[in-house]
Amino acid sequence: MSALGVSFSIKIGQGMNLELPNKSVLYVAYHYPPILGSSGVHRSLAFSRYLSEHGWHTKVLTASLKGYDHWSPQQLDFIPPKVEVIRAFCRNAATDLSIKGKYLSWMALPDNWQSWIVGGVISGLMAIKKQRPDVIVSTYPIASAHIIAYILHRMTGVKWVADFRDPMAQADYPTDPTKKRIFQWIEKKVVAHCSHVILTAPGALALYQARFPDTKEGFWQLINNGYDKIIFEQIEQELKSIPEHEIAKKSGFVLLHSGVIYPSERDPSHFFAAIAALKQANKIDASLLEIRLRATGHDHLYQPTLERLGINDIVKLVPAVTYKEALDEMYKIDGLLLMQAANCNYQIPAKAYEYIRVQKPILGLMPSEGDTGQLLQQAGVTSLAPLDDSSKIEQTLLRYIEQLAENNFSVMNEDEINQYSRQYQAVRFEQLLSQVITAKDSEV
Repeated sequence: MSALGVSFSIKIGQGMNLELPNKSVLYVAYHYPPILGSSGVHRSLAFSRYLSEHGWHTKVLTASLKGYDHWSPQQLDFIPPKVEVIRAFCRNAATDLSIKGKYLSWMALPDNWQSWIVGGVISGLMAIKKQRPDVIVSTYPIASAHIIAYILHRMTGVKWVADFRDPMAQADYPTDPTKKRIFQWIEKKVVAHCSHVILTAPGALALYQARFPDTKEGFWQLINNGYDKIIFEQIEQELKSIPEHEIAKKSGFVLLHSGVIYPSERDPSHFFAAIAALKQANKIDASLLEIRLRATGHDHLYQPTLERLGINDIVKLVPAVTYKEALDEMYKIDGLLLMQAANCNYQIPAKAYEYIRVQKPILGLMPSEGDTGQLLQQAGVTSLAPLDDSSKIEQTLLRYIEQLAENNFSVMNEDEINQYSRQYQAVRFEQLLSQVITAKDSEV
């Protein structure tokens, strides 16, 4: 941590430089190492690392380890040395606060980690009393984080920035009407009290500008998701040190989907049906193609389907691994699979940027007009098909396999890919926080 009082220069806006004293931030984020199985952790990790390395006194207010369903001690190594982590009491209502698997519905509002609100507010107030931060940042997808930040902001007056990432209340989400009303309440409180709200996709930005047309200009900010350049460079260096003959080879092609496959937002039903149809027509088999679904989070739903369709020899469900091991696997397979349903057209998963960084051929199953489809097309991906159209998936997958055999794919150059790094986005994030701190209260 830098000593208090040290000055440093930052660049804000159009080339204007300001000398500002050492600044401080309280970052409220449920997803933080050593949690496993969540891509949401990496945005907060990269931003908190960048701030801590650029003169910010950075405290992350997160959940106690018992609040995580899965975590690994190995993931602790990712926590930046200059970041102070505050772990507040948190439990999962569905697993820790239930009796024989049953619990009162209000205990899971706005999410299963409601208990974190009490723990987070208490721990946050103690941290603020010890050293008052210049700004509070809260980040979705756990809505409780925004409620914690709202209460802390109201009790202390510390300025607040909310990182929505993706839309909260949507036409068909949440399906529970009570939860949707709470999400809408959170949105209204954020608009009334935040200095800025950050979103990760152009569609989400347009959605909120239309929903809240009376917000001031610049209130809604677009800061994309991305990949962690530092971690990727470390992995690439490690891979260079491995002799070619020690890298396992297998016949046929391996297509990997790495991460959670949500039953609604990434429903693989039509994809499975397409695989079954192609196998039945003798156009693919297990010797030609292995489709590896790593850490779906819903294996219990998908395994019976694979067995019923007779494609469990082609489609393999494999368990979660550490983040570094997951990235390492991306480099060692032949192609990458990305799925996104039409109800997520306003979202771009962080995985999309990681896939682009690895520079392996991508098979994208999503609407071409959605934000994710648009991003992949900008990256030169031509193997796209709607996730809910089995026939088009069949045709696209066959062409994709042909291109794999011919190694006929184009990738972006290094300069273009670098713009998708979280480090690149973190510069803009820091500039925004600096502007919030230096703005007069009447301007915020």
